[in-house]
Amino acid sequence: MRFQTALRVIYPPRCLSCGDLVESDFGLCGACWRDTPFIGGLVCDGCGAPLPGEEGAGGELCDDCIATPRPWSAGRAALLYRDNARRMVLGLKHGDRQEIARPAALWMARAAAPLLTDDTLITPIPLHWTRMLKRRFNQSALLAQHLARHTGHEQCPDLLLRRKRTVPLDGMDRQQRFGTLADAIIAHPRRIPRMTARRVLLVDDVLTSGATLSAAADACLAAGAAQVSIIALARVAKDA
Repeated sequence: MRFQTALRVIYPPRCLSCGDLVESDFGLCGACWRDTPFIGGLVCDGCGAPLPGEEGAGGELCDDCIATPRPWSAGRAALLYRDNARRMVLGLKHGDRQEIARPAALWMARAAAPLLTDDTLITPIPLHWTRMLKRRFNQSALLAQHLARHTGHEQCPDLLLRRKRTVPLDGMDRQQRFGTLADAIIAHPRRIPRMTARRVLLVDDVLTSGATLSAAADACLAAGAAQVSIIALARVAKDA
C-alpha cells in the first residue's frame, strides 16, 4: 500500500486524452469525457450506428445495413469515430498508446453486452504478418484481450489469418473496399475446431464500410461457426 501511494505521488493519474490530472488511472477528465461521443439509446442492430427515436425492443437497421446485408447477425460500437474518440483511436493505432486499450475495452464490453452468450468466443481482426512486423502489435488483438478479461469470455488471438497484404482502404469507395478484402482473411487451419458450432464475436478498432469485418465473418462461417457478431471501438457514421 505504501509503495502504491508513493507511486501515485510520483506518477499521479492522468487523463488518457489530454494528460490533465484525474482521480483514477485509465480515466478521462470531465472536458475530454464531454468531447468523447459515446453511443447510446436506439442503435442499428447490424452495426451499432445511432438511430433517431427512442430505444425499444431492438432489431432496427440503418440505411447502410438495409442496403448491404451483413454476414454477421448483430453488431455494436462503443463510440462515434469523431472528436476525442478519433484522437484516441489514432493514438492506439498509430501512436503506440497501448494503455488506451484497457478502458476502451470496458466501453466495448458495455456496448457488446447484448451480443454475448456463455459460449461466445472472442477474436480480433488479424493483421498481415508484414504489417504486424512494422507496427509491433495488433490494436484489435489488444482490445480483444482486454474485452475477454472484462467479460470473462474465452478468446483466441489467432483464430483468423490475413493471408494477403492489402493496400490501405482510406479513400476507397464501398465497392473498392469489398473487392480489396475479398478472400484476404481465412480461418487458421489449426483453430477451426475451437469455433465449430460456436458463436464468435469479432473485434475491430473502427467500423467504416464493414468490408474487413465482412471478410472475417465470412471466414468464420465458412469454417463452421454457428453465428458471428461484431463489436468495434468506434463507428464511422454519416452526419444526420
